[in-house]
Amino acid sequence: AVFTVGALTSGGTDGRTGADAVAAPVVAVEEGSAIQLVATVQRIADAASAQQVPEPKPGQYIYINSKVSFLSSSHNFDTNESRTWVQPLHQREIWKSPDARRGWLDEPGYQPKGGIGLGSDNPHSTPRNGKDIEGEAAPLSYVWLKAQPADPQALLKTVYASARGPRDRDQQAFERVKEIINEQLVPAPTAAALYRAAAKIPGVVVVQNSQDAAGRTGLALARLDDRTGERTELVFDRTTFAYLGSRGVQVREYDGVKPGTVVERTAVLERAVVDAQKMRPGSGGTA
Repeated sequence: AVFTVGALTSGGTDGRTGADAVAAPVVAVEEGSAIQLVATVQRIADAASAQQVPEPKPGQYIYINSKVSFLSSSHNFDTNESRTWVQPLHQREIWKSPDARRGWLDEPGYQPKGGIGLGSDNPHSTPRNGKDIEGEAAPLSYVWLKAQPADPQALLKTVYASARGPRDRDQQAFERVKEIINEQLVPAPTAAALYRAAAKIPGVVVVQNSQDAAGRTGLALARLDDRTGERTELVFDRTTFAYLGSRGVQVREYDGVKPGTVVERTAVLERAVVDAQKMRPGSGGTA
């Protein structure tokens, strides 16, 4: 008997192994340090402040094109052996309205063919009072983020208040920051404050050498989950300090996953504003 578990992502689960999954990469575990945290975050925040972020208008969509891979592990109860797999690197495209009430997700092989609607575009959504509420911005949406204070301490309180999950509150908050910057368009002042807020979360360190799903190397803001032994790394270009993507590395063995195992990789390849759902930047057409 073999039991297979897929890592939960915002797109769903995947429990495939064999030809549909690959052995998880293994890297040397580099120790993180808080010594250069303040200086590093200052450079990251300065770069975010200087970024020209397009302003999405009502009716437009925020488009994020990523390359991703998440954990998929199996356990053989007859032999009591565990194996750790990961999804093959694959494309993930998402479209979100500025208020995140509408959207679309296309992740071939991991979502229904052609993609799936998000928010009120999801056929399984549950409207309130029999109808979708227009004009109400969802948490973590562009409209919601723009309304947040560009003050790190105040923003940190908001991040903690919005964080949910089984992990400890500090880890939840750090994962919330990752969730925001991976698949959202963040106004420049808010982005700068968000990185400064992340540095205030207890346990956050700098890892000098990390890599995103596209193979781009950089430094990372990282935090170790004491319960699972997994370290979440937010990867930044070491020259421009632009955000590249994220990586999850097992630092301590947990549930059969060995130290050094890369259990998650993402890379943001393109972030833009388009005029219609399923439209790609510069294409003039739909996906």
